[in-house]
Amino acid sequence: QVQLAESGGASVEAGGSLKLTCVISGVTFNACAMGWYRQAPGKERELVASIKNDGTTTYQDNMKGRVTISQDPAERRLFLQMTKLTTDDTAVYICAADCFDYCSGSFCFGDRHDYRGQGTRVTVSS
Repeated sequence: QVQLAESGGASVEAGGSLKLTCVISGVTFNACAMGWYRQAPGKERELVASIKNDGTTTYQDNMKGRVTISQDPAERRLFLQMTKLTTDDTAVYICAADCFDYCSGSFCFGDRHDYRGQGTRVTVSS
């Protein structure tokens, strides 16, 4: 059974930092691309950052330089370090894993399965 469990969300003041953690079970890390989405009140869900199974990372343009995505496959954890938070960063942050049956390097094969966590809330006050 696949489970994604986020933690680390909190209420912080603008300019502060947070590190979000997602514990992921039931998947093979090197067969998945992982990421963090966020959904703010009244807005559509958007991708914040992603990391492929080869370690390649991508970031949303307005968060570049303020966030870092990383993972620890041995501990089965995905992280999102956020700095210089603004009120626009207020949202529920959702851990994601898009997994294939298996991958050889950056080439992946088989069916794709997308998994999402329940989210952790980040509130930034001015």
